Amino acid sequence: MQLREKLRQIPLDLMASWAIAKKDMVIYYLRPNIIVSGILFPLFMFLAFAIGSIGGGSSQAPQGASEIAQLGALIPGLLAITVLFSASSIEPVSIPIERRMKTFDRLISAPMSLQALVFGESISGFLYSVGIALIPLAIGIIFFGNVIIAPFALAVALCLASLCFSSMGTLFAAYPTENVGEVMSMLNLVRFPLIFLSGVFIPLSSLPGWGQVIAYFSPLTYTSDLIRFGYGATSHLSPYVDTVALLAFIIAFQAFGNYLYRKFNE
Repeated sequence: MQLREKLRQIPLDLMASWAIAKKDMVIYYLRPNIIVSGILFPLFMFLAFAIGSIGGGSSQAPQGASEIAQLGALIPGLLAITVLFSASSIEPVSIPIERRMKTFDRLISAPMSLQALVFGESISGFLYSVGIALIPLAIGIIFFGNVIIAPFALAVALCLASLCFSSMGTLFAAYPTENVGEVMSMLNLVRFPLIFLSGVFIPLSSLPGWGQVIAYFSPLTYTSDLIRFGYGATSHLSPYVDTVALLAFIIAFQAFGNYLYRKFNE
């Protein structure tokens, strides 16, 4: 009987999750702090690395086509950090604001499971990230001549990474505060080091031994590796390993998020 009730609850929870995601899409997608964190910061980071990449070359290096090729080679890294920041920027803004407005309490007490609430919040970040990721993807193809060798692998990378990092953002937003800055500060303590310890712009082989060990505990490592595989570059790991690792991080973030929301809202 309990199993039947749980199965009957699944479609209701999915509908509730979608309703939460739609609510976030309407209210939060165009907020200035989300635009800055999810779009402008990855762009400025890309420009900084691009200027350093081109400026660091020899003065005798051929110009024009070679510079375009160098910029095109940075697009996979731009995609990875765009997914990281865009996917994890919605929930740390929306949930503290809703706590302050007391609407989050109504979501907690609504006739749906806590898993549906956590998953719904994560879906909003997932959809936002996938949409934003299409921009650098198109720019790379149109302006830099990037060729996607394994489109299915690239699609899997973007989808899994978006859900992974949105789940991470939902996890950090479990911290019981009404202040967006507190959640963002904690999240940035994790996001910024990940950029330099995950092989996004600095190859894993160039990292010191301790850095390579830490990199394997970063979901961005597997994201960047699978994206590079999609573009036909040499991957550090098997795409199957990258896929399984991202799935494992999604499950872990969702499970731990459910635990924290239950603990902080008892």
